[in-house]
Amino acid sequence: MYWYRLILIYTVYFLGDIRIQAEENDSLYFLFEPDSLNLAIGDSANVKITLFSEDGSLSNNQFLMTGEWGSVEVKPWISNQQGLANVQLKVFKPGSFKLSASSITSDRFKRVRGSMPITVPFPPIVRTEFIEPPTTFYEGTTIKFNARILDQAGISRQDVIPKFESSNPDIANFDEFGHLTIHQRGRVQLTVSVNDISSSAEIRIARNPVRKVELSMEEGNYRTGDVISFKAKALTPSGRTVENAPIIFSFSGKAVYGIGLPASGQITPQGKFVAENPGDYTIFATSGGHTASKTVRITQRKIQKRAKLVGHGLITDVFTSDLWVWQGVGEFQDRDFAVTGTWEANGEAYFWEVTDPSNLMIIDTVTVDARTVNDVKVSADGRIGVLTREGASTRKNGVVILDVSNPYDVKILSEFNDGLTGGVHNAFIYDNHVYAVNNGRKYDIINISDPANPWRVGSYELNTPGHSIHDVWIENGIAYSSNWNDGVHVVDIGGLNFSEQNRHTIMKNPVLQVAGKGSPRNPTLMSSKIDTTGRNHAAFPFLSESTGDFYVIAGDEDFPFGLGEIENMEPANPRGGYHFLNMNDHINPVEEAIYQVPEAGSHNLWVKGDTLYTAFYQGGLRVVDISGELLGDLYKQGREIAFYLSNHKNGRMSNATMAWGPQPYKNHIFFSDMNSGLYAIKLVEYDDDDGDE
Repeated sequence: MYWYRLILIYTVYFLGDIRIQAEENDSLYFLFEPDSLNLAIGDSANVKITLFSEDGSLSNNQFLMTGEWGSVEVKPWISNQQGLANVQLKVFKPGSFKLSASSITSDRFKRVRGSMPITVPFPPIVRTEFIEPPTTFYEGTTIKFNARILDQAGISRQDVIPKFESSNPDIANFDEFGHLTIHQRGRVQLTVSVNDISSSAEIRIARNPVRKVELSMEEGNYRTGDVISFKAKALTPSGRTVENAPIIFSFSGKAVYGIGLPASGQITPQGKFVAENPGDYTIFATSGGHTASKTVRITQRKIQKRAKLVGHGLITDVFTSDLWVWQGVGEFQDRDFAVTGTWEANGEAYFWEVTDPSNLMIIDTVTVDARTVNDVKVSADGRIGVLTREGASTRKNGVVILDVSNPYDVKILSEFNDGLTGGVHNAFIYDNHVYAVNNGRKYDIINISDPANPWRVGSYELNTPGHSIHDVWIENGIAYSSNWNDGVHVVDIGGLNFSEQNRHTIMKNPVLQVAGKGSPRNPTLMSSKIDTTGRNHAAFPFLSESTGDFYVIAGDEDFPFGLGEIENMEPANPRGGYHFLNMNDHINPVEEAIYQVPEAGSHNLWVKGDTLYTAFYQGGLRVVDISGELLGDLYKQGREIAFYLSNHKNGRMSNATMAWGPQPYKNHIFFSDMNSGLYAIKLVEYDDDDGDE
């Protein structure tokens, strides 16, 4: 959760000043000079921002400044120690925006926030054009046309609806959505226009040679969620295939439940079909007035199991954050351990023995100067741990590096705070380096080969206006970062080199096949996928064992109803889901499927095998079958294996589920809940009474 992204709590305007009244009558307020701006695309401006105390003196309170992703770039992004900043901003896109400022305090709910409006008018439209129109047109067909509208700044305008017209509607006519229905042979001029800006193309419509359509599929027993590939051919009277004939796929269905409601599913323009509920489905392929069909029977995907509670470590006095589970080393190698962080508490991290999942025991506590220990990680060898810090009283946030080789007596080895004043929200340990998300702007790469003397070797930061980052996950020398509006970035920080030992891994992973150019000193971007919603919060790589397809699962996080309820000790109501990005062509990732629990919000996730384990906040722990080809809405397809709602009557918030993060480990699933601590779960068959020991 990246709370800096939340907008101001209270706004009071006095004579052009933007004054923010904080919680508990905090008397600090922001002054923006000027109090608003009107700029053209590409313009720059200087703004003075001051954080004052009630008596009009400088607050001596540092603050952060942000623009808006892709639209407003702000430099610098942090004020001086006295509470003063001279900001240079530049605008890149038209619209209504804000320059925002937020004080840095240990209690995020007492942060003072302010903003200044920026208006950037839209430039005039200068060009319209058809996008990759077809070259062959046959009578009796319908073809979808798309158009590009460009303005004076070279921006493709999505906010403007073009008008499509035909010079002779008797031959061919458009509907308002750009579908051209062709009635007869002839020539016709097609035009796309916005106001008085237009472009045209003349097309020739030929006799349709199609007289028959053939439809085929691989026979089999299909369940909900299984993807079926239909192949269609348009044929001449002699049986010759018409390669460029447009073919439209559609389907109808009838469910096998209730009163025979219509069945739901999805079919792509390429003929891939997936059903969401059991029933009989008829798939149609149509070209030039000729249609072929096939009917398939879809059965229920029977994979459900019961999530049985094995053990619970109840935490009631503070909110619990992230967790990590690992096997001990040395004299403790036959035991298993976990660490959990705390949120908006006293800088504590709890260390647990979890060897017996039915008896989760706190064995040590480490306390650091922080309001929140948001993230906890342990190295692959089980010897080094890292805690992230936010809200330190000294404003030296950064990371704390631990010796966890004896989990009963964890030692602080060092701190790394250089340039991390605004806090570290997330981190990852990989190959003797800590990748620390710095102030929500970038991740710094810190060498810990000597953990007592860490040092920065590099960093990775986007160059987009108003950019921000939430977290980073690393696997096989590739860093997958989640960057809100900028989406997922895939970065080579020392990808696997080719050898006999790792040949299998490399040859199956298309990203690793082209890796090897980056390093911790030189992180190198390999691929990215923008998130137009601005909610990209988590990313996890996934190489399907059943298909060999390589995905990055991109998770949302959204609090559309705000966070104030947490402050008042009332349950929050977040939203969001997961987007499955096919990375087989890593240069052009394609979203193929989603998983989203209705009326719940996604948070952290883990993939093991072809199973997704995810914490869905108020929706609890969710376990999902992601085997086989993926397409469409996985939740509606019945791919959910099990769920567990961690609502405890004695929790930090009574009976309020708020699952934070899962980790499958050995034969159990461990997960943390903000309101009630650490859980150990095991999946059992529904007819299994004891199912565990």
